[in-house]
Amino acid sequence: MNSVLVASNRGPVSFTVSDDGVLTMKRGGGGLVSGLSGVAGDDGVLWVCAALSDGDRGAVRQAPGGRLDHAGYATGAVRMLDIPPATFHRAYNAVANSTLWFVNHLLYDIPNAPLFGTRFRREWDSYRDYNGAFALALAEEAVHGARVMVQDYHLTLTPAMLRAERPDLRIAHFSHTPWAPPEYFSLLPDEVGREVLEGILGADHAGFLTERWARAFIDCCAALLKADISGNQVTYDGHTTRIGVHSLGVDGDALTARAGEPDVESHMTALRDQVGDRKLIVRIDRTELSKNIVRGLAAYREFLAAHPEWHGRVVHLAFAYPSRHDLPEYREYTAAVLRCAKEIEDEYATEDWDPLILNVDDDYPRSLAAYRMADVLLVNPIRDGMNLVAKEGPILSPHCALVLSREAGAAAELGADALVVNPYDVCETADALHAALVMPDDERRSRAARLAAAATALPPQQWLAAQLDALRPTS
Repeated sequence: MNSVLVASNRGPVSFTVSDDGVLTMKRGGGGLVSGLSGVAGDDGVLWVCAALSDGDRGAVRQAPGGRLDHAGYATGAVRMLDIPPATFHRAYNAVANSTLWFVNHLLYDIPNAPLFGTRFRREWDSYRDYNGAFALALAEEAVHGARVMVQDYHLTLTPAMLRAERPDLRIAHFSHTPWAPPEYFSLLPDEVGREVLEGILGADHAGFLTERWARAFIDCCAALLKADISGNQVTYDGHTTRIGVHSLGVDGDALTARAGEPDVESHMTALRDQVGDRKLIVRIDRTELSKNIVRGLAAYREFLAAHPEWHGRVVHLAFAYPSRHDLPEYREYTAAVLRCAKEIEDEYATEDWDPLILNVDDDYPRSLAAYRMADVLLVNPIRDGMNLVAKEGPILSPHCALVLSREAGAAAELGADALVVNPYDVCETADALHAALVMPDDERRSRAARLAAAATALPPQQWLAAQLDALRPTS
């Protein structure tokens, strides 16, 4: 039984299975996993996550009660849930990624979507079952009075389900995404919207990355549930939930150390051979609809059209790693990125100058090399809970100017020293790219230093500790 539990869709490890049936374990990736991994091995801490692949399911079925650590894996205390694949698919793809993500990032093509019919109700039942599996596992594993940290939009229903099973527990929920304002959140079927809000309000503490997203959640509770709002507290159905803001930063020392490894140095050498002494505009993103890559490329194209003096003197290094290709919208978006890149190449490339280098193969060391070399970092999402790319770049490049969307959560902390743009305005973004390139060196370095300081102000372990502290009894 455990005194601190963490629940998230993705866990600290994943497994692949070879043709001969051998399982291979590797560490998980991403900001959430790296932030939580620091405590995953601590005594008394259990991580509950879902099996995401056939390899994961194979490992779970060989582990007593799904406990990977009891099967001899060096994971720390981890329980992985073997949720039926069809249930997982509907919960993860159809609801979490195709509905809740779209709502909170304001991504719907409103004349055509969403359309909530009988099929969606079946999918929602699976999402409810998926959340219920987490609630049951947490209830089974927690000691009396344990603290439980439930993560993100995949698990919005889990806090209330867990409270019904174990009212003795102290429960937190944290949203790593933005939160939609009431008028957009209300696109959800009424009963679904209420269930999501009621689910999170089952927690004692609900955390968000910025004040803006926290306030949007509170506004939804007031509008849809008629909940009682008092400052940063929401009282509903006799239970009070405190709302907190916990901005997630970067472990600067760990990032800098990793970026100094030989594989990164090798990629820097290769990139310098490609670009020479030209200025570098860098972007590093998944081909996620909210990341706004196509408008970013359109802005670069407008910049080249407006500033022929930069022809041959600048290269846009764009890393656009394919994401969620099981969803048709994402496959088409990746194709649109490739089309836009080809149009720029066809229009501006010469025998001795490639204006755009587009990479679509995920390569973390190469991304770190690009950070270190960046003169300009372009981060222009339509909407983003935080955006750690905007924070990582200035840490690794002391001469980097940041062009940043005002719709990124990071803009609340970094906006004073970034060039802030409307992500829909490609002309403004093109102008900002030019302003970033001609920024005087002393201003560029002083801005980058302040950006790096802000980016490392709340590294992942402090971010996590602040939320655990919020779950301690107040009396």
